[in-house]
Amino acid sequence: MSDSPTPAPGPAPARSPWTWRVIVLAVVVVVAVVVWLVVRDDGGDGATAASPSPTATATEDASASPDPSASPTTTGAAGCAETDDGTPEGADTHEVVDVDGDGEADTAWLTGGAERRFGITTASGATFSAAIDSASPQRASAVVNVVAAGDDTAPIALVDTGREVLLFSAADCDLASTQNLAGAPYTFDKGFTGQGTGVGCTEVDGALRLAGLNATSADGSSFTVTRTFVDLDDGALAGSNGDEATVATGAGPDDPVVVTAQETSCGEMVVGEDGPVEPES
Repeated sequence: MSDSPTPAPGPAPARSPWTWRVIVLAVVVVVAVVVWLVVRDDGGDGATAASPSPTATATEDASASPDPSASPTTTGAAGCAETDDGTPEGADTHEVVDVDGDGEADTAWLTGGAERRFGITTASGATFSAAIDSASPQRASAVVNVVAAGDDTAPIALVDTGREVLLFSAADCDLASTQNLAGAPYTFDKGFTGQGTGVGCTEVDGALRLAGLNATSADGSSFTVTRTFVDLDDGALAGSNGDEATVATGAGPDDPVVVTAQETSCGEMVVGEDGPVEPES
């Protein structure tokens, strides 16, 4: 055995550049895996968590800011737009049903004289009218109500001149003569031509339906009453005769069904009582 001391260890051999590259790459891979796991645990589907779906965004936007195009532009909550003219001086006026959908009662009026007119002035300040084209010398009277028209309802006006009843549409902030199938004004007879004796409105399925009425009698004591519904289109701008039905036979002259068939009314509104009457000249 040698007594010579153990030699001191020399310096460690230097690592090659490739060794350092492998170590750095390994560290990068470990860090990347850890980050991926954290993101995965926090959001589930990373794309959904980071960017909401277009459908969800569109729904929130629609709730916060409705599309202005969906709002009514003519009648409805806002009522008819105010006009410069109003109810003519000297016209007879009467409060009537809401014709423009703003929840406020409106006013119907009649003027007299050679150029007599019927019109409506809404609570919102709009006025629209039409000439009364009739040769009848009797004073006119009118009622206004809302009736079934097409798939909805529409406001109408009935103007009784004594000989006939003129029918007007009061929809869409306008007053227009309702037309028959021939393109002429739709009118009801009041016994002048033997085609009818009155006009009424009967409730059907929750809405009033306009009808022509005819009470006939051979002796003046026993009456037969028939009713012909009027089929109106949307807005009540055109009308045609529906089926005729007998609603009473052997009725006395004072029977309510006979009295109604000889007057102009719509629902509970009766001309001369619940609407304007033409002023005396």
